[in-house]
Amino acid sequence: MTQLIIENMAPLMFGGLVLFLLLGYPVAFALGANGLLFGFLAIELGMIPPQLLQAIPERIFGIMSNDTLLAIPFFTFMGLILERSGMAEDLLDTIGQLFGTIRGGLAYAVIFVGALLAATTGVVAASVISMGLISLPIMLRYGYNRSLATGVIAASGTLAQIIPPSLVLIVMADQLGRSVGDMYEGALFPGLMLVAIYAGYVFVVTLINPQAAPALPPEARSLRGTDLLKRVLISLMPPLVLIFLVLGTIFLGIATPTEGGGMGAAGALILALMKRKLGFALLREAMDKSAKLSTFVMFILIGSTIFGLVFRAVDGDIWVEHLLTSLPGGTVGFLFAVNLLFFALGFFLDFFEIAFILVPLVAPVAEKMGIDLVWFGVMLSMNLQTSFLTPPFGFALFYLRSVATNKEYKDSVTGRRIAPITTAQIYRGSIAFIILQAIMVLIVAFWPELVLSNIQGAAKFDPSTIQIDVPQMDYGDPPPVEFK
Repeated sequence: MTQLIIENMAPLMFGGLVLFLLLGYPVAFALGANGLLFGFLAIELGMIPPQLLQAIPERIFGIMSNDTLLAIPFFTFMGLILERSGMAEDLLDTIGQLFGTIRGGLAYAVIFVGALLAATTGVVAASVISMGLISLPIMLRYGYNRSLATGVIAASGTLAQIIPPSLVLIVMADQLGRSVGDMYEGALFPGLMLVAIYAGYVFVVTLINPQAAPALPPEARSLRGTDLLKRVLISLMPPLVLIFLVLGTIFLGIATPTEGGGMGAAGALILALMKRKLGFALLREAMDKSAKLSTFVMFILIGSTIFGLVFRAVDGDIWVEHLLTSLPGGTVGFLFAVNLLFFALGFFLDFFEIAFILVPLVAPVAEKMGIDLVWFGVMLSMNLQTSFLTPPFGFALFYLRSVATNKEYKDSVTGRRIAPITTAQIYRGSIAFIILQAIMVLIVAFWPELVLSNIQGAAKFDPSTIQIDVPQMDYGDPPPVEFK
């Protein structure tokens, strides 16, 4: 019995983690407790020396001194300040007036504003809730198809997952051991292409069924000519300048992502002050939520470090490698299985939890197969974005459902009463955009240059050179913690 436990310690440890999660324990504590429990068991069975656990404090201090993770509270604070200061409302109103003369104008406005919010806030919840509160009543009032309206809002909000300065990309870069700047540059073109695909879909819908997304009536377009131009400059220029200060300096190599996040936070405070929206209550709320999110991330990272230390010591990485490399189809089978696993877990777990649990397990196998980790990380991030829209557990759908009002609307043209949005309509609206995002995942998978061509100094990646047969590796003892 003892020998059987020793030989299967890694799968037992992974199964124990799954059991903890299914029982509803917080992910951070489930990771840490599972690691310590199996660590003590492995010491008792003579599999690892007791001194191994002395590395835990050093690894925790290593996490606390990781400058890359400072970008998370900076970008979160920036997004909260901008969202609470009314930037989303101004952008939606202005771009809605700009595109109001064409069919689907409000849908185009939501898509482009979603892209701008993604490039300034980087938080899915903030984008979906803001656009749901502001644009959904207007779209229903002017006769938009309910599924199209809800689908556009939910999908555009998830752009914050893939368009820099996405928090997902920061975590992916940290777990993959790659530069955040490289991840940002690699995700830029796929993110912009996804915006174009969304807009193209709306255009096709308006051609097939013009009544699904009608143009705004003349009385709804209150701004014209010089007034509209002035409004566009006032509303669009500040966020565009902020985007350049944050992303432009990172891409040009002038600032690190952490420094860019600091500039973004300072810029958001300046914009809120210029709009006379910066007050003590707003500042306190933004600081409180930023601190909570940062603490949440740090606790999960500490728990995953404890779990990873023990899991590696009991040869868990070798077990995962053998499990993944023995899949039929070689590298293609590996990529398919990993993407399917990430997509399925995205129904139930937050992207932070998935990144801290699974990415450290699959990344070494991917690297040994010759897969570029930046491309791999962008593909997985795009995959996780897709899971945000999938019924019945898609987080973006929950966010939209929470703000979709239950009261009736009144059509501004006919005066008729419009029934409230139902959950089924939100689910139906997401299906088309799930398909579009799945197509985008396939495009990234089969066209690596879309990701890698934008990275300065990146080696040209040829998928045909990927190694399929991976030899068994002898990892030995875990390496000592290195502080940078």
